[in-house]
Amino acid sequence: MGDYLIKALAFDGQVRAYAAKTTDTVSEAQRRHYTWPTASAALGRSMTASVMMGAMMKGEEKLTISINGGGPIGNILVDANAKGEVRGYVSKPQTHFELNEIGKLDVRRAVGTEGTLSVSKDIGLLQPFIGQVPIVSGEIGDDFTHYIVTSEQVPSSVGVGVIVNPDNTILASGGFIIQLMPGTPEEIITNIEQRLSTIPTISKMISEGMTPEDILHEVLGKENVKILDEMPVTFTCQCSRERITNAITSLGSEEIEDMIETDGQAEAECHFCNEKYHFSKENLENLLEQAKY
Repeated sequence: MGDYLIKALAFDGQVRAYAAKTTDTVSEAQRRHYTWPTASAALGRSMTASVMMGAMMKGEEKLTISINGGGPIGNILVDANAKGEVRGYVSKPQTHFELNEIGKLDVRRAVGTEGTLSVSKDIGLLQPFIGQVPIVSGEIGDDFTHYIVTSEQVPSSVGVGVIVNPDNTILASGGFIIQLMPGTPEEIITNIEQRLSTIPTISKMISEGMTPEDILHEVLGKENVKILDEMPVTFTCQCSRERITNAITSLGSEEIEDMIETDGQAEAECHFCNEKYHFSKENLENLLEQAKY
């Protein structure tokens, strides 16, 4: 089955939960950007958390998440929306280090811990809502937890994980977000805290083939979970030749004339998906005519 995420309630509506399988989606990002293992883990964790946060939105709403902890990987940028569509890239995709002291990919070293996680939400108003928090660990999951708790004032736990094969391809990727509703009884909070402290790592769960449903059952107890909705998750980029064409036309006739005279062609590349768009001299001459009117 392809990638998907689920929305659920638990403990009679006292807890809101999301879980996602994102293996194919992160694999597509890895293939397009040729990310090395540590960069793949950082980007995959970020995309997984972002697509679950996107699922909290409605209609045409969307969000952009930027993570820059000052580490060698540079900036991580991810777009997601309410439809399960996500795209992302890292500034330095060929970033990799030896495993850390507990035998895991050293995402903290790649991301860094001196910077910020920023979330820009487009909810259809004139200006987007922007929230920003300091990076607290560089491990991504902890940083998203810190953002949701601090900026959105919702007690939450975010778990994300990516397993990379020896040939750099993605073996498994997924995650969960657990959120407490206002007034959640203390005994439920204690129950969840105890479960979170004893469950296998998210990486282990997804590598063993556990589904999003299985993950929530493991985290919250099968008897406590009620699945509300399911949606596919895909790597989707909004770029197109038409968009690039419109962008070139909007530059104006002088700029297009300069392209024709200087290079005799033009090429644009999308940062998010690495798709390249080539415009020949004839293409540019046609756009020049359009720009004059």
